[in-house]
Amino acid sequence: MDLDPDNNKIVLGFEYVLTYTEYKNLRNDYDAFDKKEKKKVAEKKIKEARELKEFLKQGLDKYFTTQKLSFEYDLTTQKVNESNYINLDSEKISIKNIISFKYIPARRDVTNKDKDNTLSKQTSSLYKKNEDSEEKTLATEDFKDQLADTDIELSKIYKGLFDEVVKNVNTFGGIKLNETSIDIISTLQHRNLLEGNTTVVYTHDIDKLPEQYNGLGYMNLISMIFEEEILRQEFKRKKDETPSDINLLIIEEPEAHTHPQMQYVFIKNIKSLLNQGIIRQDGDNRKLQTVITTHSSHIVSESNFDDIKYLKKEGENSVIAKNLVDLRKQYDADETQYQFLKQYLTISRAEIFFADKAILIEGDTERILIPTLMKKIDKEEERKFAALGVADPKLPLSSQNVSIIEVGAYSHIFEKFIEFIGIKSLIITDLDAVGEDSKKCRVADGASYSNDALKLFFNNATLDELKGLTIDKKKIIKNAELWQSDVNGILCVVYQTEENGVTARSFEDAFIQINRDFIDGRKDDFKGLKNRDFFNDSANDSYKLAEECVRKKTHFALDILFHTDKEFTNWEIPLYIKEGLLWLK
Repeated sequence: MDLDPDNNKIVLGFEYVLTYTEYKNLRNDYDAFDKKEKKKVAEKKIKEARELKEFLKQGLDKYFTTQKLSFEYDLTTQKVNESNYINLDSEKISIKNIISFKYIPARRDVTNKDKDNTLSKQTSSLYKKNEDSEEKTLATEDFKDQLADTDIELSKIYKGLFDEVVKNVNTFGGIKLNETSIDIISTLQHRNLLEGNTTVVYTHDIDKLPEQYNGLGYMNLISMIFEEEILRQEFKRKKDETPSDINLLIIEEPEAHTHPQMQYVFIKNIKSLLNQGIIRQDGDNRKLQTVITTHSSHIVSESNFDDIKYLKKEGENSVIAKNLVDLRKQYDADETQYQFLKQYLTISRAEIFFADKAILIEGDTERILIPTLMKKIDKEEERKFAALGVADPKLPLSSQNVSIIEVGAYSHIFEKFIEFIGIKSLIITDLDAVGEDSKKCRVADGASYSNDALKLFFNNATLDELKGLTIDKKKIIKNAELWQSDVNGILCVVYQTEENGVTARSFEDAFIQINRDFIDGRKDDFKGLKNRDFFNDSANDSYKLAEECVRKKTHFALDILFHTDKEFTNWEIPLYIKEGLLWLK
């Protein structure tokens, strides 16, 4: 840091250095190593000579050294000047005075085996951290005083226990009287006493049960609280030391072994616990910054939306991080949409943050059927490739990390979010044709459509233009402020398309149109149908049957599932959904 009071930025650099001298030493040592390896092969002592990688594994630190540097930061240009720096090692400046970094790993040593007593061991660690703290001085002194009194009493008892062996030792005599005389006294060590003699128990009614009698989830939760307290004591440092200016605690995947309700409890309470910060008796307090990494949608749903950072792998060796608070800027024109999105994602559908792909659907019918449609696609693809005598190069859809999100008629609100998180997404929606009077009608009789999502993603295309789009034209990408067709787009929007010369208006319309025989043969068993006799009249088209015969859409979807055969072969998937799922796969 420079002396400018306004410049509070520190730029640290860590270098792994190989000097020219050490480079020559490395070359010479490797040449000798290589000759020795080849000699061993020639003498048949080994089958294959080890190479440079194995040589470096053995002693990389012998040749390389680490350097910790502090670079100049120009406040005017807001750039780092790497040519001007301080070597912190040479100046004997400790980074720990600036930043202290500690973490609670995901792989915690929590077990419920009888012998492990994980929590009980942590109480000993907690005592060691608290022992020198000013706020615990009185309690520590009381503990030591009690041990001193106990030592006196135990020493008296030891005389009786060990009198025989003491007498035998004394009989050996020495040069002077009592030179070999010994006593056995009690010297209880306060730290060691806690090491194996402090037990955490669970109180249940009037009984006290050993810690291992409870589940791993509860033990994990308590263990994290213990560990957090231990680390907080470490952050305080010793009486004669000053805490670091920046104190960072990482809690890695706290959801391990815990059920959803316990995850809610954890995230709600850990915030208030950590917000207490680092409090010292001398008043030299510090704030505690915390980062929690998680794959739990339950933890995310209880978190402040603006606090969430989204990390996504791109390519083989790249990870990008995005702040969800930045998403707000993209919704500046409509704060209501942002609030809706924030509430919906954190309360209902936080799992989308952990998905590799997403399917956005309109309602209950698709929510019920999509998992089955995905399995049916997998079965059909498996049979297709088996007939060709080759393996399917794509992972089955049902084995991929796909999140299904029900968004109703609001998929257009999610367009900025989809672009923001950048995962491959499929929107399944309805054509929603309307006549000149803006009332719903058959697509063949339609003058326009009422679907806002289609208007947004296809730039207010006409109904006829939508009907003419192929699946490739429905793959889109954002260019400036407009969505445009692109076969490499990460978003695909599908809706009813022509089958057997007819374009349906809704899912039910499309399904009945290509599966009329499947329904007709079972119509008396379909709980979600009414006016079943309408199926007997061939003049009634799929649109009329969908409008007049489907009592409840959810019941109709469940009827389809109930009457599906084991191999998913007795009905067909509407083409628009099939094309979309195959693209997503």
